[in-house]
Amino acid sequence: MPTDLPTERAVRKPGTLELDPAAEGVALDETPRLIASNKVEGTDVYDGEGRHLGTVYNFMVDKVSGQVAYAVLAFGGFLGLGENHHALPWRALRYSTELGGYVVDIDPGSLAGAPTHGPGEDSFADPNYKKRLDEYYGSRLASA
Repeated sequence: MPTDLPTERAVRKPGTLELDPAAEGVALDETPRLIASNKVEGTDVYDGEGRHLGTVYNFMVDKVSGQVAYAVLAFGGFLGLGENHHALPWRALRYSTELGGYVVDIDPGSLAGAPTHGPGEDSFADPNYKKRLDEYYGSRLASA
């Protein structure tokens, strides 16, 4: 199936069931290095000062490389009403065992001005959305 995604270097032969030799084997829930996707969803996200920003709504995986590209942060609202979603580059998040959640080095004011979308909206249907995200977060993450 043709795609417009860049050609990726395969780590293993496509279609192989070989596990990553550096990994710990097959896990269904969590290991010291791996976590199931359903456990990431709902995890708290904090700024660099430890202030709560929101929770991970979900994350987006690149179909070709298999790498997580963005975490979607649920921000604001109450009980799911009125909340907005911000796509944060996955590389911007780091896990804090002390906080039990992810930390992103961006202040709430900058996050409030970031590209956003409401529940049920598919902002990635807009071909320029990824470019806007990269442009918005690029300088902020480079200096963090």
